[in-house]
Amino acid sequence: MAAQRQDTTPPQTAALDYDVIVIGAGLSGMYQLYRLRELGLKTRVFEAGTGVGGTWYWNRYPGARFDSESYSYGYSFSKELLQEWEWSEHFAGQPETLRYCNYVADKFDLRRDIQFESRVTAAIYQDATRSWDVTLASGARHSCRFLITAIGPLSTPTLPRIEGRDDFKGQSFHTARWPKEKVDFAGKRVAVIGTGATGIQTIQTIASEVGHLTVFQRTANWAAPLHNGKIDAATQAKIKAGYPEIFARCQETFACFIHTPDPRGAFEVSDAEREANYEKLYGERGFGIWQGNFKDILIDRKANATISDFIARKIRERVKDQAVAEKLIPRNHGFGTRRVPLETFYYEVYNQDNVDLVDLTETPIERITPEGIRTTENDYAFDIIIYATGFDAITGSFDAIDFRGSGGARLKQKWTHGPETYLGLMVDGFPNMMMLMGPHTALGNIPRSIEYSVDWVTGLLRFATAKGLTLLDATPAGTAAWTDHVKALGVGLLSNEVDSWMTGINRNVDGKQRRIVARYSGSAPAYRARCDEVAAKGYVELRLE
Repeated sequence: MAAQRQDTTPPQTAALDYDVIVIGAGLSGMYQLYRLRELGLKTRVFEAGTGVGGTWYWNRYPGARFDSESYSYGYSFSKELLQEWEWSEHFAGQPETLRYCNYVADKFDLRRDIQFESRVTAAIYQDATRSWDVTLASGARHSCRFLITAIGPLSTPTLPRIEGRDDFKGQSFHTARWPKEKVDFAGKRVAVIGTGATGIQTIQTIASEVGHLTVFQRTANWAAPLHNGKIDAATQAKIKAGYPEIFARCQETFACFIHTPDPRGAFEVSDAEREANYEKLYGERGFGIWQGNFKDILIDRKANATISDFIARKIRERVKDQAVAEKLIPRNHGFGTRRVPLETFYYEVYNQDNVDLVDLTETPIERITPEGIRTTENDYAFDIIIYATGFDAITGSFDAIDFRGSGGARLKQKWTHGPETYLGLMVDGFPNMMMLMGPHTALGNIPRSIEYSVDWVTGLLRFATAKGLTLLDATPAGTAAWTDHVKALGVGLLSNEVDSWMTGINRNVDGKQRRIVARYSGSAPAYRARCDEVAAKGYVELRLE
């Protein structure tokens, strides 16, 4: 009997399809591809959609736009790109932002390494070859040494658990899966379920088009004015000349916005000064009233009450029917303890004769009917139902893929009680996998954090390539230490006492009814300093082979 042939190929040198596979062609995936090309690594990006853009590809709902200033949001890595592209508004809308993403893809010829309509369903680490086996929805499989997730913290939409949802005979859409073709609202009876950021943007945009709009509100949200406007030629020139200062400002602020907290406490000034400051911030563009307010409004209940009372008064001033105004004022959380939606004329919408507000805490939805929506009090007929019901945030995009690490360990099971990460970039037991904008990274003005994370991962891969390393893994001790640090940072924050996507709560997803610390809540500069320290020491905190 012939002796069985033995494979003498060292496991770490087995032939692989790619050096790196990136999941997702949004802002993270596109920039990561650009950087990986500089390293000369054979890379493939798999994207579920038909085009680039991520968030700005999928979220085509009416009114979708930035709440970061456009010129602080775009990529900063290319001076040429910064001078070529001109934002038309201080807060660009989705169509313009998607054009920008496509412009970037064309300028840097990114599409040739991106495979569209290719949803990743599983990624399984192979211990024997120190590689990842990636499976697509089509059944196709591809192997790589390094796997990088660029799947976003808000990319897995959730529909509400309402009986009869599939029975409705009219049109229905989730805001994050909006059709590419224009939706005709003229004369239509429209329902919007949800009043978070996407709901607010949608409601204020379509209210003037529809025949009648009924808003179903489960949780009232604080919102503040956006104060958007066109960018004229003089301002455009000033922006282009000032990009170094703009991005330097973003580097030094707490959350990478151009706004940073006021060094004073709310009670370190007189009542009149405090009121004047709130008025000033309320009249300015963007997130200043949230990110540039007194330093203690997010940690001190009495300080928070002063800004909450101020915004409540503004709502009462803007909404004529005081019974409706009271329903629009949140009672279960203070201003800024959930992410603050920015609006233009949201509250004025409720002054229109063709708009009604249904408070679901008073009259809950019983079911969706073929004709519309039935609450405990009424039957409503609709032509269109819009679900502005948000996302399975932070970990949902990871749960949607079967990630298995060394020894077949499942990531979803490892994160049963909340995410555990190393710097928000790696997970012990999942070698050669890096996460862009995963749990426990600095969020805030996302593209600024994206560029940092991509550059850090690129630096690690440059180091690994130079050293001939084939295994990069976080240690259990490193993961435990970072996770504990993230949890400690959340102590005392009023936001961690509130049910929201930022605390991992989603009533429409099994197992997500208990609050967790799902996000890093320290400052972005402190986050970068810690990550820079790891790199400067030669990544000795990692397991490297």
